[in-house]
This record gives sequence, C-alpha cells and structure tokens, in this order.
Amino acid sequence: MKLKYLTLPAAALALAACSPSAPTEPAPAPEAPAAPAEELLLPLPDATAPEITAADIGVRVKTLADDVFEGRGPGTPTGEASAAWIAQELARIGLEPAGDDGTWYQQVEMVNQTIDPASSSLVLTWPDQEELSLDLKNQAVIWTKRQNTDHISFEPSDVVFVGYGAVAPEYEWDDYAGQDYTGKTVLILVNDPGFATEDPELFNGKSMTYYGRWTYKYEEAARQGATAAIVIHETEPAAYGWDVVANSWTGAQSDLVRPNGGEDRAMMEGWVQRDIAVEMFAKAGLDFEEMKAAAKTPGFQPVALEGVKARGEIHQTIDKLTSRNVAGVLPGTTTPDEYVLYTAHWDHLGMKTGAPGEDFYEDQIYNGAVDNATGAAGILEIAEAMKAQTLQRSAMFLFVTLEESGLLGSEYFANNPTIPLNKVVAGINLDGALPMGRTKDMTVIGFGASELEDILKEVLVAYDRIVTPDGRPEAGYFYRSDHISLAKKGVPMLYAGEGEDKREGGIAAGRAAAAAYTAERYHKPMDEYSDDWDLSGFEEDLQALYDVGLRIANSDTWPTWYPGNEFEAARKESLAGE
Repeated sequence: MKLKYLTLPAAALALAACSPSAPTEPAPAPEAPAAPAEELLLPLPDATAPEITAADIGVRVKTLADDVFEGRGPGTPTGEASAAWIAQELARIGLEPAGDDGTWYQQVEMVNQTIDPASSSLVLTWPDQEELSLDLKNQAVIWTKRQNTDHISFEPSDVVFVGYGAVAPEYEWDDYAGQDYTGKTVLILVNDPGFATEDPELFNGKSMTYYGRWTYKYEEAARQGATAAIVIHETEPAAYGWDVVANSWTGAQSDLVRPNGGEDRAMMEGWVQRDIAVEMFAKAGLDFEEMKAAAKTPGFQPVALEGVKARGEIHQTIDKLTSRNVAGVLPGTTTPDEYVLYTAHWDHLGMKTGAPGEDFYEDQIYNGAVDNATGAAGILEIAEAMKAQTLQRSAMFLFVTLEESGLLGSEYFANNPTIPLNKVVAGINLDGALPMGRTKDMTVIGFGASELEDILKEVLVAYDRIVTPDGRPEAGYFYRSDHISLAKKGVPMLYAGEGEDKREGGIAAGRAAAAAYTAERYHKPMDEYSDDWDLSGFEEDLQALYDVGLRIANSDTWPTWYPGNEFEAARKESLAGE
C-alpha cells in the first residue's frame, strides 16, 4: 500500500463519542462501529488479513514510525495524531471503544517542562573555592519535577554520597541512615547492591530490583528531604550509554499533572558523567572506586564530600497539555466482565530540535520504529486476529502514552482504570520487538514471575520453540515497561519477546543484533523503519502471544503469580475486594 500525506487541523484532535463499551450480559459479536470523524495525517490500510502476517505488521510499523508523526511526542498535534490513527484502525478492524464515556480515549492531563540550558546551571564548588559550571550538553543533564514555577534556584549545598540511595527494610538496608538531608545534594549510584556483588543473597543478586531504578532513586531522595538528587552515570550498571541519558532527559520533559505541583520532589534532579563524579570525590580527598566498593557492603554509611558544594538554577517553560491512552475491546460472549488485557505504548521521544546540540544529530526526529511502533502494531495485529474468533471473555487492547517519561500513561490507567482491575484475568505487554528474524526461543523478561509463563511454554511446543530467561536481568527491563504499572496493582502480566537463539546464526547472532540496536539506535533518530526488516520472527512471537491470550479468553482459569512473588499479595488483596 502506498501512503500519501494528508493534513490534520490542529483543532481536530478530539474524537467524537462512539458506541458504548462491552455489554454486561452475553451478546453476539457486535458490528464494527463507525470510524471516528477525524482527519488523519496518514490513511488507514486499504485491507489487512485476519491472520497475523509479517506484511501487515510492516504496514502498521512503517506508518507509526513515519516522519509525519514527528516521533509521536505526547501532547503534540502530530504525536496525538498517531493516537488518532490507532483509534481509527481499531474501529476499522471492528473493535468497540473502551475509553472514557464510550470514546476510544482516556484523557491524560500532563505537563511539558522544558529548561533553558543557557540560563540553567549546576555549579560545583571545590574546597579551594574554585568553581566548575557543568556543561549541560556533555557533562550533566538536569530537570525539575516542580510544576508551579518557571524558576527555581538553591544556594551552595553540602554534597553527600548515599551509595545506591536505597531504603529497603526487607533487605535490612538503609543508605540514608543517620543523617538529615534537608538542604543537601545527594549523589547516587546506578542500579543496586545485588548487581554490584552478584551475590544472590543480596537484594535479588544480579537481577535488578525496583530499588535500582532511577525513578525510585529520585522518589526516595525527595522523601529524605534532599534539595537535589544526582545519579552518577556508568554504562554497565545503567545498561545504556550517556547518549541515551542526553537524548532522554533533554528537551521537553513530560509528567502527569501532580496534585501538589511537584512540591514534594527535590528542587533539582539529574545525571552526571562518571568522570565528573570521580573529580568530585578526588577534590574531597576520596577515591571513587573505594567509595563504590564500600557502598555495596551491608552497613554502608553515607559519606559527606567535605568541602564540595553544589548550587543550581533552572529556568523552564511549563506547558499544560492533554495526551491520551487509546483503548478498544472485543466483548466476550459468556463472561464479558472478565478481561484479557494487551498493552503497548504508542509514544516516543518526539523531536529534539537543538538538543542536546545541533552537532549531535542532523536528524532531529526520534521515530521510535522498534520502540515502540512494533508493540503498537503488534497488538493491532493480535486484535484483528481475535476479531475473527468468538471469545468467552473480553479482550481489551490498551495503547498507553507517556511511557518514555516514566511509564506515566500506564500508571494513570492503573490508578484510574476504565475496567475493574480485579476483573483483568491476565495481561500481556509488547515493547520493542527487534526485526532479527526467527529464533528458537522466546525471552521472558522477569522470568519466574507467574503461571503465564507455563501457558507460554505449552504454546511454544507447537512452534518447536522454548522459553528462556532474560539474559540481562541486571538491566532491570522488568521494571522499564508498562506492564509494571499493572503488576503493582496485582494483575499477572507477561512481558515476552524475541529470543537470542536465531534459527540462522545461533545465540551469537541474536546477541549481536540486540547489542547493535542498543548501541546504534536505541533512543536515537536512527531507530527508523526499513523495508528490509525481517519480521518473520516477530510474526511468530505475535502468533504465540495471541495463542496465550486466546487460551485464557476461552477458559475459566485465573493464572496467578508464583508463590512468594513480590506482586502476589497485591493480587490477593485485589481479588478479595470484589
């Protein structure tokens, strides 16, 4: 199908209300609702097959990753137009709307905060009173979660190294013990002590826990009263290079509208390059590597960097915007109030004009073809295949916004669900499928979590494939996609994708493909669609995940978390609240 460009009036971003969502009593499969009356930037496919095919996947990925959507930035006219395209495509293939008030959308109020790097700063003062103003393009990135003011500043503050910045009672660990952090800048390591030691008895060994995520580190620093929270970047424990940090945390930073305007967060949050941290420690007469080694041992005590101070200033513009989660449903015929849920995020980084510097990338559109046009296209493909079936339970397809800003769209849905979460039997998340061809395995991120893995294992037998655990649990991928927002509420979630063992080339070829994507395209403008992509493996992955969902939809079983899983208690509490 050849695509042609159309125009989208900026004012035409709200879709008209459509037919009601899933019925409360058994009913025959509904007729496809009329398409929403909204002009699109790109047309819908002329026709697609009811079966899952690589050709149809390619059409949808190519469309969502097109330059016309300018990187699918949430709250932007072009970004929201990609959400409108998804809604129209759901209507075309015959789903019913499952958003707010019978529409395709759940409105998500958000803000974009954009700092002015020319007038913003993070300045370090050494014991001899010499100052270093950090280069916000190459040495540090900074931002604030405070939404009620366009200017914040703080005077020189004491700098304290708090190790991994974790307060974890279940591990008898407290990196903040014994000090008052009011008015101070805390310096924090990436990941958690288990990663540093690979001791299976410490945290979760090599597998990252939530305590290793940057989101947690900033939240905890705020709870401790810190004025500024700065994470030290190192590529191995972060699982990505500095360019990813610079691309992700410069330009407009999106957030949900916070009830208190973000006043409970530190005034400044940010990252610094490792060599800057090394210099900070050296100026205080400390050795960075020695302090890192101390931080991974039980009983670590925070260490003040004597004589080293930090002051900061942020000038920002604040834009209040609205983005949208998109939701469609196929109503079940027997128990329509029970759901199988498929999730994927539709957003990406948008455009980064002039940031982190005109010499950084000539192409300023971050198309996000792999991340996550593939996931959005994938669950559209599964939805179309399920439309051809009669389902006992309902199947809901949820496309969330603001994933790249900290899983915010899924967090919003989890806190404001359009269906009861204790009626969601199970969920499957798709995020970032590599076009690497067929593999002998499927990788389960967060392996060992739930009975959904057992169903996937059974399904894969028919395809002569096996389940393998995530080969890089230290990267914390289980906490880096939207399924985690639902898991925290207790919903059993499966996050699985392509394996490593390629049919042609074996494990070495699979790992090389994944490493090349991370190094060359992840969160870069180079994440673009190509007609040369081999989508045969993704087609097989989608077929397997379709089969898993179909089995659950046409059964009365309730897969659950394995005993002892961190989300098991939340599920029991949720189900008890019926």
